[in-house]
Amino acid sequence: MQKHETFKEPIKSSFDGTIIDLETIGNFSNQFNDSRRYKNIEITTFGFITKDGLSILFAKEPKNLAGLNKEISSLIDFLPRPFFAFNASFEMGVLFYNLQKKILFERELNKEQFEKKKLAIAALGIQDYDDPFEDEGLHCISAWHNGEIHKIIAHNRADLLKEKDILLKRGSRKAEEMEFKTKFFK
Repeated sequence: MQKHETFKEPIKSSFDGTIIDLETIGNFSNQFNDSRRYKNIEITTFGFITKDGLSILFAKEPKNLAGLNKEISSLIDFLPRPFFAFNASFEMGVLFYNLQKKILFERELNKEQFEKKKLAIAALGIQDYDDPFEDEGLHCISAWHNGEIHKIIAHNRADLLKEKDILLKRGSRKAEEMEFKTKFFK
């Protein structure tokens, strides 16, 4: 049984570190304001881009999710630092619950915590990169359940390329702090 599949694309760029973007299924636990908020969210797609290339690891069905997490866990410690994300709290929280380890992100690509990526790319004149979901990542949930993996890969690829352009055009800021909690009660 194959654990996951991978899409790769050669990309040359001039930044140091790794931009990470996740696609997921599940729901937020909004009663929490710490890592527990992400306890019911599962990773279906792990995309990353470095100055040498773009890679997307993905699971096509539920039986492959554990294998994907295992592969991410063994890979992530070897990716070049610093780690960037458009919303680092999301990536850190989801990775914490799926991998059972703290993965700290040093940099954020959003200008402020709740900036919409769609507004950032419009303001910076960044292309869409043929994003089938037009910056609406929530569409990945129904696409995954409908087996439309090609759309999720296209969206994740577009997100990574847009985030690379954001980094190169306006830089990044220090990542928001994450409070990691393993107890599911207040």
